[in-house]
This record gives sequence, structure tokens and C-alpha cells, in this order.
Amino acid sequence: MITFGPVPSRRLGRSLGINNIPPKSCSYSCLYCQVGPTHQKEIAQRPFYTPETIKQAVMQQLESISSAGEQIDYLTFVPDGEPSLDSNLGETIELLRPLGYKLAVISNASLVWKAEVQNALHKADWVSLKVDATDDPTWRQLNRPHRDLELDRILDAIISFANDYHGILTTETMLVQGINDSMASVTSVAKFLEQLMPATAYLAVPTRPTSETGIVPPAEHVINQAYQILSDRHPQVELLIGYEGNAFAFTGNAEQDLLSITAVHPMREEAVKAYLLKAGEDWQLVQRLIAEEKLQKTEFQGSHFYLRCLPNRQVLDFND
Repeated sequence: MITFGPVPSRRLGRSLGINNIPPKSCSYSCLYCQVGPTHQKEIAQRPFYTPETIKQAVMQQLESISSAGEQIDYLTFVPDGEPSLDSNLGETIELLRPLGYKLAVISNASLVWKAEVQNALHKADWVSLKVDATDDPTWRQLNRPHRDLELDRILDAIISFANDYHGILTTETMLVQGINDSMASVTSVAKFLEQLMPATAYLAVPTRPTSETGIVPPAEHVINQAYQILSDRHPQVELLIGYEGNAFAFTGNAEQDLLSITAVHPMREEAVKAYLLKAGEDWQLVQRLIAEEKLQKTEFQGSHFYLRCLPNRQVLDFND
């Protein structure tokens, strides 16, 4: 699916996702990734879908959304990999611009040292860059980057990009228990963000099923400590530790909507139930999709989630 949603975004309101990278082309293989491990990491840009193909898919989904009386706030590039690997990203943003919606890109920042990537990101209204760690050992342990990537080069390029970017720049730091949640690691990130001064520095924790087992959020007191450390050096820090809610949109085809959303955004069981109620469907639809091996049920942190079955997705049993 090239488009999914709209889904409730904790940062962007109601977001129509654009999946411009098929699963899973990425420069990282983050321990907490909800899509699964990256079996062959890559950093060379190349075309995936044509800009015209993406525009057509977006326009079709927008028509369905409008027919259902739904509204969106952003068109967001948030794919099954790193969006800046797409050599057509800048051209696609330009092609979507006349549709009249704000455009966002959520990137892991690993390729921002490339001039062509910076040029593409400059075309977006809102950009999020990942800053999980600023020391090399932690970065390599958590993000598991492509062997040719260098953290110092990435961090320098983030600063360079921020100095020239005229849109809304935000950062996201994902805290994982026992890996990058120490006072030293968080303080190092805080010092870097003090130089960068993004519009908002988001502090996140894993809230969905992850690529590897044993990846859990830090304890509440550790999250609070990290928030205070960042807030001491940055005026706008927000936590991304809550559930987004059940406000998924219905476009008229419940099966298609469920499969497109859960391809990149696992849904909690209560969200699926609320969605089915809104769509006028019953739980038999979910049971059928599971029986047809299109949907799988898994558990994480005491909650049941439903994920679309994809060839390259490994659905994990979190009770192991």
C-alpha cells in the first residue's frame, strides 16, 4: 500500500501516510522498529515508485476520505524504511504541493549529509530527524546503522540543515530501557539539541511491537528524569509516551482500511473494535483476515495489537 490512513498522529493531528519505500529498505535496523529488522541495509539513493504513481495513490485516498466526510492535516512520508533513500522524494513533494496540504517527512537523519537529501527535505513543511544518541557505541547498539555511516558526520549535517531550513524542524529521541536512558546518554543528547534548537524535541518510548524482543520503555521515573534533563537545555520538549487514541478514519472499505493502516501502524485491540463499530462491521472481519493470514495478533506490554502480514515482516510473540 502506498497510502494508509489517515491515522491519528501525536505530532501532526490527522495524517495521511505515504509509504514511498517498500519493506524494508533502510539505512538502519533499529532495535525498536515496528516494521521488523533490515536484512540488507543500504545508503545509496534510488527510485522506488514514480512520483506520478504516488500522486495518483494519494489522490485516490483523498477522494475516499472526502467522500467519507473525513479531514486530514498533513500528507506525511512515513514509510516502511528511510524515506530519503527515495531519489524521487523532492520531485514527489513538488508534485503533491498543488493538492493544498502541508507535507511532512519523518526521517532517521542518517543520509542528511547528502546534498540531494537536504534539497529534498527543504521542500517539506515539517521535518522530523531522529537523534537517539550522540555517542557512537550507543548509536551503533540501538540504531544498528549501515557500516559506512559515521555518527559525527550525521550530527554535523543535522546542524547544517537546521541552519538553512525554513520549515518546522523537530527531533525525536526514542528511549529504550538499559540502552540510551542513562543520565549520561540523555545529557549528551540534550547538549546537542541545545545547539540545534528544533521547534520541538520529542521524547518517545516504544509503545508498539518492536523488531527485537526485550525492547521496553524505561521506568516512569527514568522518563521523567530524561524529560527534566532535556527541558533544562531546551524550551520545548514533549513526551510521546501515550497511546494515540482510537480516532482512525473510515474511508468506506473496512478491510482495505485495516490492512493499509496495520501495514505500518499496528492497532490496539480497542482501536480495532472502535473502528469496526464506526464502519458498521463486526469482529468476524478480523477473524477472517487472521484465518486468511492477512492479519496477525500479537501482544506487547500487556496490550493486544493487530498487524498486517507482510512477506518481510516478522511478527513476534512477546510472551516468550
